[in-house]
Amino acid sequence: MSKNLEPGFWDSARKHLIRYGGSFEPAIIERAAGSFVYDADDRPILDFTSGQMAALLGHGHPRIVSTAGRQVERAAHLFSGMLSRPVVELAERLAALAPGLDRVMLLSTGAESNEAAIRMAKLVTGKHEIVAFSKSWHGMTGAAASATYSAGRKGYGPATVGSLAIPAPNSFRPRFRHADGSLDWLTELGDAFDLVDSQSTGSLAAFVAEPILSSGGILELPQGYLAALQQKCRERGMLLILDEAQTGIGRTGDMFAFQRDGVTPDILTLSKTIGAGLPLSAVMTTVDIEDAAHEKGFLFYTTHVSDPLPAAVGIAVLDVVEEEKLVDRARHMGAKLFDGLSRLKQRYECVGDVRGRGLLLGVEIVKDGKEPDHQLGAAIAAEAFRRGLSMNIVKLPGMGGVFRIAPPLTISEQELDLGLRIIAESIEASLAASAPGIAAE
Repeated sequence: MSKNLEPGFWDSARKHLIRYGGSFEPAIIERAAGSFVYDADDRPILDFTSGQMAALLGHGHPRIVSTAGRQVERAAHLFSGMLSRPVVELAERLAALAPGLDRVMLLSTGAESNEAAIRMAKLVTGKHEIVAFSKSWHGMTGAAASATYSAGRKGYGPATVGSLAIPAPNSFRPRFRHADGSLDWLTELGDAFDLVDSQSTGSLAAFVAEPILSSGGILELPQGYLAALQQKCRERGMLLILDEAQTGIGRTGDMFAFQRDGVTPDILTLSKTIGAGLPLSAVMTTVDIEDAAHEKGFLFYTTHVSDPLPAAVGIAVLDVVEEEKLVDRARHMGAKLFDGLSRLKQRYECVGDVRGRGLLLGVEIVKDGKEPDHQLGAAIAAEAFRRGLSMNIVKLPGMGGVFRIAPPLTISEQELDLGLRIIAESIEASLAASAPGIAAE
């Protein structure tokens, strides 16, 4: 019998764990190494989502292991008013990678960094309204949750006062179209801000956006959109906050996704990828904004602000990304993966769209042309897991039907090919099970 079926483990899990969203995978994970996690039977499972979209360098990268062990011996945690060399060095390194964003604060999670960014924007502008996309995910705390619209809004009482949303641009299902049927995002953006202006009480503080909306279904902001969005913000005295939790540190083929568009935000938040799986996040902003915030008494004093252990790991992450040329690798391997997934789209009618950038790609499973097929998507995901591939399909209500594929930047071509093969086999098997005799078209 499989060790994954150990009744004591699952009985204890059901008895003692709070269920926090979705369902647990049917395996006991014992260890992880490289691009794989291993279950209780020591079965390798290819990790096509880098853990929770965070293990940028794969699992157990030697540099991360050695850095963490060495820093734990020196200092892991300090009083928040104390500074250590890793904190100052990481801040300096990040500032060099994003010219103009010269002031940095190091925290623990993406939600925490967005919380700090929103708090800073409100203080500096003296306003309180925060606008986000209707398919956004910025975190599960306070203001970050109030700026999250893709899921989790019902049943928790009032959101933060001044929370506004505009539609997220979707090239697969355009709301505004050019004559050729393609997305007319500029008209859509203008219409959206007309609605914002009509709802605003005159206190617009900031817009917070992901360059690629991940939980919303890997919706990439079209080229030119960020510049137009920034202009809309400037016309209203708003700050532009970019949340690069999943797109930062090379994943999209640029160090930061915003750099493709030549747009520098007023505030940038990082998490997930900067810690390569360890809890590390950052808020980056301009000298002028930080000076203004400080003069007004900016307060964001947390237990783990400026901790030396995660900062040392962050430095190691940047070293590995540079030394192994992982930004270029993300671009190269992303193109290979995109081509492979596009071939699946040509082969199977249920693959409605392939989209994204670098090694952050989305595959939408559909029926009847463009209708999301949640049931088939879940079946493909389950079949893939049985065959040794973990790829995340957004399962929460209103978010489903899209596989979010984000393997480690260190993944090999052979591992990519293995993943593509398992996806194809899983689609075949799921189609055969749902409609015997019907598979590839």
